Amino acid sequence: PDDVVAEYGADAFRIYEMFMGPFENTTAWSTASIKGTARFIERLWAAQELVREEDHAPLSAPLHRTVKKVSDDIETFKFNTAVSQFMIFLNALEKEGAIGLGQWRTFLRLLAPFAPHITDELWEKLGAAESIHTAAWPAYDSTALLEDSIELVVQVNGKRRGALTARLDSSEESVLAAARALPAVARILGGGAPKRVVYVPGKILNIVV
Repeated sequence: PDDVVAEYGADAFRIYEMFMGPFENTTAWSTASIKGTARFIERLWAAQELVREEDHAPLSAPLHRTVKKVSDDIETFKFNTAVSQFMIFLNALEKEGAIGLGQWRTFLRLLAPFAPHITDELWEKLGAAESIHTAAWPAYDSTALLEDSIELVVQVNGKRRGALTARLDSSEESVLAAARALPAVARILGGGAPKRVVYVPGKILNIVV
């Protein structure tokens, strides 16, 4: 792994290993697909520029859903779907163009076990005296959860290649961005653009290549 870490960083390598598929499954390694998680780390670093003092209301429900989803997924060793949820939230953050300082701290604490190095550095940049890995695990507010999240099937040329947890009102752009990061989809697309995308909110995303 030293060569991969040298090129992409330990956090990108670590997240990719957890994102490859279900923990109990055997999955073929693809160095090319790690570029997706490396890009996620780059976007996360850039997102610190969007932090504001006050909470950003549109991100409240998505963040609480993310806390619940990631907490549950860690308990059941579903690391791949936890990473998928991180990507969905980061997409929402970038779309909103702002995130509150408290919300940002919560997101970083959720990410810490998955990307320990960059989260600890971002935590320090917030002025924290202690490591992020000594901070308490976030709790979610059940009253802030909206029952509008579903599992969206992702297909390529009509064949199932994975699934994502997405809101019913997720845009085609945000869902496609998360789907392209799925290892099975990334291998097929190879960085290219799909010929056509068929998105049925709440049901399916079919990418035609």
